[in-house]
Amino acid sequence: MTALRSIGALALAAGLAVPVTAHAADVGALAVRTIASGFNQAWSIDFLPDGTGIFTQKDAKTVSTITKDGKVTKVGDIPGVSVTKEAGLLGIAVSPTYATDKTLFLYHTTGSDNRIVTWKIGDSATKPIVTGMPRGSQFHHGGRIKFGPDGFLYAGTGDGQNGNNAQNKNSLGGKVLRVTKDGKAAPGNPFNSLVYSYGHRNVQGLTWVGTQLYISDIGASKVDELNKIDAGKNYGWPTCEGSCSTSGMTNPVKQWPTSQATPSGLTTYKGSLYMASLKGGTFKLNTSGAGGKIYTSLGRTRDEVAGPDGSLWIITPGGIHLADGN
Repeated sequence: MTALRSIGALALAAGLAVPVTAHAADVGALAVRTIASGFNQAWSIDFLPDGTGIFTQKDAKTVSTITKDGKVTKVGDIPGVSVTKEAGLLGIAVSPTYATDKTLFLYHTTGSDNRIVTWKIGDSATKPIVTGMPRGSQFHHGGRIKFGPDGFLYAGTGDGQNGNNAQNKNSLGGKVLRVTKDGKAAPGNPFNSLVYSYGHRNVQGLTWVGTQLYISDIGASKVDELNKIDAGKNYGWPTCEGSCSTSGMTNPVKQWPTSQATPSGLTTYKGSLYMASLKGGTFKLNTSGAGGKIYTSLGRTRDEVAGPDGSLWIITPGGIHLADGN
């Protein structure tokens, strides 16, 4: 009998209540295994066709590979990256046709903007494909990029510390973008531009349940949001932070006080949503946002990705961890 089960059995024998939530949290804590540590703001991970992880470090401005047993190999320094509190080398996405084109997509901050670039391991330069996402002096850079089930690249952007950008459909700030692999507007976009949805503040999480997109959006001082995204809809910022009754605004499916969440990466794993939390731990949720935190022992979490090996990969600023989702 495990120590945890022994404690539960003793408590029941003594007539004491055993809270289910506490048991779940304990099991979750035991189910996490750290495979590598010592990183300088690890931010995002994706996977090569052979199952090897490939990840960014925001402040180090590097791309590295990692195996499931924790072997880390730096494969490149990315030029032209500007680092502030939230800026730097952010999202990474592996080309769906990597086996033939060897192309990686990176989202990073420069001295004047945020941009998406392509890069191949061994190259000394990157190729910009989307430029002009606004940057703030320190904050609100967005940064998550992922290929969707339709084969197009999606990007979550920040408002660049200017809320008006989020409502301006001519700005790339405060948006979800949907683009082709050469950075053009994807066919079927609602405004004949790169913009897929708008009215966001600082999007750092993207995932799909089937073909339905969900995002996490970091709020200001009131609430953070989980949003179900449909093409062309307005999600309210800065007119609304969280749910409101303003005509034309789409409310989040769930919101949390900013003191509890500050969400970042988001993934779909074993039928649940897993949302990283910069306030510590990982939210395990259904598509209505019901659920709670697990893995709180990890502290601040930055990204969650369902790995090809069947594990949940959790990225913290200083480490990479494997979990089973319990």
